[in-house]
Amino acid sequence: MQQTKDNKNNTNNIKPKPPVVVILGHVDHGKSSLLQKIREDFKILEKESGGITQHIGAYQITYQGKIITFIDTPGHEAFSAMRSRGAKVADIAILVVAAEEGVKPQTKEAISHIKKTGIPVIVVINKIDKPQAQPERVKQELKENGIVVESLNGDVPCVLTSAKTGQGIDELLEIINLVAEMQELKYNPSRPASGVIIESYSDSKRGPTATLLIREGTLKNTDIIGTGSTYGKIKSMEDFQFRPIKNAPAGTPVIITGLENVPGVGEKFSVFPSIKEAKEQSERKSAKRKEKREVINELGEKKVLNIILKTDVKGSIEAIYQSLKTIPQEEVIIRILKAEPGDISENDIKLAESSNGKIIGFRVKAPSKIKDIAKRKDIKIYIFEVIYELVQKIRELASSLLEPEIVKKTIGKVKILAIFSKTKRGQIIGGRVIDGQAKKGLANIIREEKVIGEGKIDELQHNKKDVSFVEKGMECGILFNTNIAVQKGDILEIYEEERIKRNL
Repeated sequence: MQQTKDNKNNTNNIKPKPPVVVILGHVDHGKSSLLQKIREDFKILEKESGGITQHIGAYQITYQGKIITFIDTPGHEAFSAMRSRGAKVADIAILVVAAEEGVKPQTKEAISHIKKTGIPVIVVINKIDKPQAQPERVKQELKENGIVVESLNGDVPCVLTSAKTGQGIDELLEIINLVAEMQELKYNPSRPASGVIIESYSDSKRGPTATLLIREGTLKNTDIIGTGSTYGKIKSMEDFQFRPIKNAPAGTPVIITGLENVPGVGEKFSVFPSIKEAKEQSERKSAKRKEKREVINELGEKKVLNIILKTDVKGSIEAIYQSLKTIPQEEVIIRILKAEPGDISENDIKLAESSNGKIIGFRVKAPSKIKDIAKRKDIKIYIFEVIYELVQKIRELASSLLEPEIVKKTIGKVKILAIFSKTKRGQIIGGRVIDGQAKKGLANIIREEKVIGEGKIDELQHNKKDVSFVEKGMECGILFNTNIAVQKGDILEIYEEERIKRNL
């Protein structure tokens, strides 16, 4: 990508940049509710399955004449990678902690992300209206985790808020503006734009669609952009409320169409002078990723579970990949043959049929026609609304491929008293049951307290009559099939094999 020297170094063009604020914290601690309260006339996301916001969203407000850009990252532990990525593109982090619950696992994880990026943090102790609220306890817990608020002689601002009543909202926005001023955030509007993909999906009418967060320069609705996986000339550009715009400065989230393919969430984008240059860069980066990708040609004795994954948006794919890492793959490899946004199609069924794969959908649909085709071809389709349930099903499918654990259960022991004869069918011996029962079946041969081999009891008699079992203390006749010559005094340890289903 080329830039003119004047544009790159012209300090006269430097302007203040709106702060990009990332919202982090534990699930259900009120992050989305807090944002909805800040901008009541803008609904961030419909309430999703399990009450969990599962995709990064971005929007802007103007407070006291200053623009603030908010990124709402998911609070669920399944989206660790997305939260981490969200923190890396932000200027200020807001750590939301519920006043009645305190520091939780995702709170600690969020603190880790904040510390890695080194960006300023503002603590918000939310749900202060609850009777069980204990803000001082929360402050102490945060201190134990390396976040010391100002009231405890630290340097981290802390605001007590209630998304329900609106308490503390104005104070929070004022502090955000103050922290942004202290950072002196600037950008050069003359520079070509660059930034990060916040969200992406395939729109049935508009094609590949992506939400971009501009970190530097100004993006124009006629620009050509490229990422690590795709490129294209912008066909349409809209603000966070889907209103068409011509130019977007740094710190702004925009929704664009015109890319060749759906880009990955978190990919960086840049503006290029031509489609040719954008395409060449994209192809170079794709080739490098392909070289680094681990390809297993020989799987040895490992079982393989082939998955065709279809999701609502591309951001969900990354979240699912992260969750699948919790499933051990020493014995069963989970191989994702295809992962893309969009409803389940006939092509997916063809791929599943040729690969003996399973179709897994997340918040997508399978039309009636597709279900009928799948049923005729005996192809399984599983669709989920919650990632945990999806991962659990994949775990179950992978577990079903495991060889069962074989456990030997001792039934009884027979001491050999006499060796009568050998036949083609085995050795005829006499013995006494010294423990448990004697039954037909497998037996270890024990000599001088060591297992020297094994065989099988094919026939069992008591008082010269064929029987199913012989109890302890009784004598019996046995037709024993083995390649080892048993001796008087040997012990036959009779056992059964129990096949126990294993789980990953």
